[in-house]
Order: sequence, then C-alpha cells, then structure tokens
Amino acid sequence: MTAAGLRDDAVAALRRIAFLLERAQASGYRSEAFRAAATSVERTPADRVVALAKAGALTDLPSVGARTAEVVSLVVRGKPVEYLDRLEAEAAAADPPDPAVAALRARLRGDLHAHSEASDGKTPIQEMVLAALDLGHEYLAITDHSPRLTVANGLSAPRLRAQLQQVAALNRAVAPFTVLTGIECDILDDGALDQDPDLLDELDVVVASVHSKLRMDSRAMTERMVAAVRDPRTDVLGHCTGRRLTGRQRPQSEFDARRVFEECAAHGVAVEINCRPDRLDPPHDLLAVAVEVGCLFSIDTDAHAPGQLDWLTAGCERAAQHAIDPERVITTWPVERLRERSHR
Repeated sequence: MTAAGLRDDAVAALRRIAFLLERAQASGYRSEAFRAAATSVERTPADRVVALAKAGALTDLPSVGARTAEVVSLVVRGKPVEYLDRLEAEAAAADPPDPAVAALRARLRGDLHAHSEASDGKTPIQEMVLAALDLGHEYLAITDHSPRLTVANGLSAPRLRAQLQQVAALNRAVAPFTVLTGIECDILDDGALDQDPDLLDELDVVVASVHSKLRMDSRAMTERMVAAVRDPRTDVLGHCTGRRLTGRQRPQSEFDARRVFEECAAHGVAVEINCRPDRLDPPHDLLAVAVEVGCLFSIDTDAHAPGQLDWLTAGCERAAQHAIDPERVITTWPVERLRERSHR
C-alpha cells in the first residue's frame, strides 16, 4: 500500500475510535484526543507519517500522544488495532432492538437537530456530515444555537449568514446528500424566537426550544410555548420539558402539555423525540398525550459530536412503545417533502 493509503487508513482508524467513544458516552476528553490526532496526521505529508511511525517518533506531531501514536503505528505496520477491535465488539454486543424498533430505525432518513463547533458542538460541520454519510443518512440539519444562548456561543445573524454560505458550498461537494440549514432557536420569555425573522425565513429547519427560566410558572410557560408554536417559522418543538436525567440533573418544566401539543398538531409543528441519554424528552406520559392529540414527531439526536448521531435507536424505542405510525415521524420523510412543509 502507498504511504498515502497507510496515512488515510490511520486517520480513519483514529476517527472511528473517536466515533465509538462518543457513541458509548465516554469522556469527551478521550474522543477529542483521537479526533485531534486524526486531524494532525491528516495534515502531515504521508511519507513523513510513515517515516515517523517506523522511527517510533509519531509523538513529534502536534496533538499526537502515546495512545494515538500506537494506533497509527499499528495501522502503518499492518497490525490489528486491538483497542479499536474491542470498541467495535462492545458496540456490536449491545442488545439488538426488537423488530418494531429496527423497522422504524431503518425508515429514518436523517436528523433535524445537530450542533457543530460553531456553537457548543465538538467538531466542524464537515465531520458531522461525514459521520451522517457513514450512518446512511440522506440529510442532516445543522441547528446551532441562537444568539441569546451565550453560554453555548449562539450564532449572531452575521455568523449564521456565514454558516449558510459554508453549507451551500458543502452541499455542492456531498450531493446527493443534503445538509439542511437550520437553527435551534431559543424561545424568549414572551414566546418570540431569538433570531431575525427574515433570516429564519431562509432556513430549512427551525427547532424552537426553551433554555432559560425553566422553572417559570406553569401558566406563563404554557403561553410562552404556545406563542412559539404558533409562529409560522417554527418547524420542531425541541426537548419540550428541558429535563436532565444525568450529571447535573434538572426537573422538567411545568406546562399544560395537552394545550401545547394541541397547538403543535393544529400548526403542523413536530414534537421532538430527543434521543440524548441525558434528556429522553418528552417523558412517556407527555409523549402519550402528544400521540393522542395527533402530533407529528421528529426523532432527533441533538448530537454535539459525530458519534452521537448514532443515538437514534433510543428515540425509535420510545416511539415504538407508543406505536407511533412512522408516517407521523417527519424524519422518515424525504428531504423534498420536508422542504415543502418548512415554515408552512
């Protein structure tokens, strides 16, 4: 194999390890170390990578430590990477989903809620797209945060416009895969959306979510959410209760779920079934209400790293438990149909 081929295989192994660590909810520090090493190796001339591997000096490269150097060295020497093999085996050993879950997962075409390093994600858009392609997605919406969420480096209007140009260029390179333009737009205290309305009109997907004052009085929270759902620019109601199940746990917000979901059904706003293990939002009792009143749904990962894009099965399990018709899940729809309904 050529030096270029060896280097590319080493980069692929490093990125695959990072992906599997992210998928398994391992420490972000570990996955980020493998991704940084992959970037460093990829930017190094192939002949030099091979020479450094043979000399045992790969740690001379920026962001390459002993563990990542070992992976590159094994690949260059044509040896099995036991660490990668173990991670693959652990992933394969996960309990297979039941037939209904597997059938729904197979029908999903993409993901409408994902973040890049432009806000609080971990990687550039290109790496998120590559992971989505590897998973067999047909599309991925990049929905970085809106400006008020400064803790997540939310995008101002000029930054979002620059991202739209970046996505347009990327789409030319990855067609027929589609990178959908989008935003996770903060629902302000009065229910308004936190971004220039004219700019929101240009996007493919607007996920509206509450991120502040989550302990607001139930009546006020209900009115706040209803106002956002009634905005014709809202496509998806994101992680509706705001609860956190792990880490710094947070109770769910209180609101009139039936009224909010009835408004979603009336205005064609999909209720997100959020797949993040720390969210799994909405809870089952609220999800049952949304099913009963006739809502559409969007099964999304809310991914902040490439490996997290493989969390869709968790949402499919929840949808299957409620016998949700796949046709009511908009992420089973082709991209053309999604764009026809965008902002209604």
